[in-house]
Amino acid sequence: MTNALIEDLKWRGLLYQQTDEEGMAKLLDDEKVALYVGVDPTADSMHIGHIVPMLTLRRFQQAGHQPILLVGGATGMIGDPSGRSTERNLLTGEQIEHNVNCIKGQLGRIFDFNNEANGAQLVNNYDWFGNMTTIEFLRDFGKLININYMLGKDTISSRLESGLSFTEFTYTLIQGMDFNHLYNHHNVRIQVGGSDQWGNITTGLEVIRKTHDEEAKAYGFTIPLVTKADGTKFGKTAGGAVWLDAEKTSPYEFYQFWLNTGDADVVKYLKIFTFLSRETIEALEEKVATEAHLREAQKTLASEMTKLIHGEEGLEQALKITAALFSGDLKALSVEEMKVAFSGVPSVEVAKEDANIVDLLVEAKISSSKRQAREDVTNGAISVNGEKVKELDYTVDTKDRLEDAFTIIRRGKKKYFMVKFA
Repeated sequence: MTNALIEDLKWRGLLYQQTDEEGMAKLLDDEKVALYVGVDPTADSMHIGHIVPMLTLRRFQQAGHQPILLVGGATGMIGDPSGRSTERNLLTGEQIEHNVNCIKGQLGRIFDFNNEANGAQLVNNYDWFGNMTTIEFLRDFGKLININYMLGKDTISSRLESGLSFTEFTYTLIQGMDFNHLYNHHNVRIQVGGSDQWGNITTGLEVIRKTHDEEAKAYGFTIPLVTKADGTKFGKTAGGAVWLDAEKTSPYEFYQFWLNTGDADVVKYLKIFTFLSRETIEALEEKVATEAHLREAQKTLASEMTKLIHGEEGLEQALKITAALFSGDLKALSVEEMKVAFSGVPSVEVAKEDANIVDLLVEAKISSSKRQAREDVTNGAISVNGEKVKELDYTVDTKDRLEDAFTIIRRGKKKYFMVKFA
């Protein structure tokens, strides 16, 4: 038996492991169900490595099913051993509450929370674990899972030599209890997770099976780890993670990350991250093969992702800054937009309030020597705040300072420097 949604997920490369492919396809054909994914509350923002399961759940919401987003208010205090070689730093309840409040807004960009029929719900497992006693935990759930069963999980067995606390040892059971609770109280029939969550998902199915008399219709599937064509990890830049929080990664930087996707990866990312139709993506794939220099697929990917996470306003800002930097027309940008555009360029502080352009280029190490600086100026290679400077006696002073604090100097076509004044 096939299901149109499952077939689309396969085409997009979003299915890695399934507990019962035929059973899940039949369930999705027969009824509208809820399905859930865990939301990591250990930081106050998600990054792009977190959103593939979220975007996958949104595809189910578009098909009429209900997304349940489980925030680990309780499990965030314990730590998931998955993919880790050391203990996680444990967070306080206040830290987790702050992080959850920050993440809520980001989830609102991805999911529809207001649809009466299948609006997304945000739930916190602290609500059912917070008042559970140790006796209740051991009596009602500890007896359900055999130690040998847990030792068979890769996330546990891989940590035995380096060390694993009892706290993290219990994590897979606690996540299994989450699935069971959501099965009982939110009609959740499917759990979705990254490839490192397979052991936790199957433990959840085991808990459900052992706590229900009737045949439990529950399923799980995982999503493959997203990598680049060369096998390296996706989502990292020289500056670190690409965050969804605009204060951590600006819409312009976010846009640029996607725009710089290589030809070997762009079609794969269009399938995984965007909601464009198969026909549209295949047309863009053809453009990559025949007109790669136009980078239409990359521009589409960058626009779709920036609009999704930062809205039309964020996309407009990103496009405006991109166009200004490409043309060299910095006058088109506001001071705030300049700060965003040049947040990552080399920055140097100089002591002089007024400086001759040649002296300033040398002091700021923009040109290697006075001779080189004079050549750069007379050849028209130097711009100050977007205006070309060709006079060797030009003085950079207060008129050239933005917010009386910094000046943007460009050497050549692409080398920008931010000069700050002490």
